[in-house]
Amino acid sequence: MDEPLTPAAAAEVEQARRRSPWMRALRASAAALVLGLLALLVWGTLAAGRGQNLVNEIARGNKPAAPAFTLGVIWPHGETWPPGTRRALADSRLSLRELRGHPVVLNFFASWCVACKHEARLLHAEAQQRAGRVLFLGIDVQDLTGDARAFARKYRLNYVAVRDRSDGTYAAYGLTGVPESYFIDSRGRIVVHIPGEATRSTLDEGIATITSGREGGTLPGGAHVERP
Repeated sequence: MDEPLTPAAAAEVEQARRRSPWMRALRASAAALVLGLLALLVWGTLAAGRGQNLVNEIARGNKPAAPAFTLGVIWPHGETWPPGTRRALADSRLSLRELRGHPVVLNFFASWCVACKHEARLLHAEAQQRAGRVLFLGIDVQDLTGDARAFARKYRLNYVAVRDRSDGTYAAYGLTGVPESYFIDSRGRIVVHIPGEATRSTLDEGIATITSGREGGTLPGGAHVERP
């Protein structure tokens, strides 16, 4: 026959019984967190793999379809855009598909990137020179919105900029740093990729491929940095 519990032992048993629902909830929360982190890791690995495959396809000259995106507009200055395309900015969000039918220079940048500052003046001049014919679009990554707008104001961006808040577009395009530029033809295919700071020569060559049907690939880029 079992001996009766002492008052102290009985109190401990009662406390353990009361704590058990909380412990079960805590364990469930911890397990959910671990599973969530694992899912995020798997997603990131798969996205990075798809991005690298995209970059490889461009390098081979296969002209893969540009990954779709819909991003918030942080700089709505489309003065160099063809007039009909500016309607896409009405809801303060921009989808790549809304630009179909126009050659696009897609430039990834960040306000903290020194090479992006060097490149900004050149992009401004090229966008002005090709106003109404080639559409320039900036995508700000790994940055703060206020800093990105200050950058656009300082360097007088004369084309629209959107912000990739989640790094989803960054991963989809296979970026490894900034700046990087992608040249998309009017059919929505990426023809040329510049992994690094563009020069006037590489910009002109990239634009020629999406306006005259030349063969593309990867062009040499200059300075290229990851977030510090």
